[in-house]
Amino acid sequence: VQLQASGGGLVQAGGSLRLSCAASGRTFTQHAMGWFRRAPGKEREFVAAISWSGTTIYYANSLKGRFTISRDNAKNTVYLQMNSLRPEDTAVYYCAAQSSPYVVGRSYDYWGQGTLVTVSS
Repeated sequence: VQLQASGGGLVQAGGSLRLSCAASGRTFTQHAMGWFRRAPGKEREFVAAISWSGTTIYYANSLKGRFTISRDNAKNTVYLQMNSLRPEDTAVYYCAAQSSPYVVGRSYDYWGQGTLVTVSS
């Protein structure tokens, strides 16, 4: 499956952004989807994951309440709504797909190219 992330940009602290990730090449509902991020000088970290149906969702504990993952299977797209953004949310955000329709661990088989989010103070 090919993944194309978009929606990044520059936003002031306290603002919101919605990232999108469009999938193509395989049946979208065969894949659980996730978002990760890599901040400058840091390791890549898990942000959120969602099962094929959207009924199972996981978040990084530190992001619960501010970030929301969702998907529209009719549009082959997964979203990440980010609210109350902070400078420490500055990172390249990546979408990823698992080969399973159910979220299984943190191992992903397909990755998008990333979209940069910069939060100014």
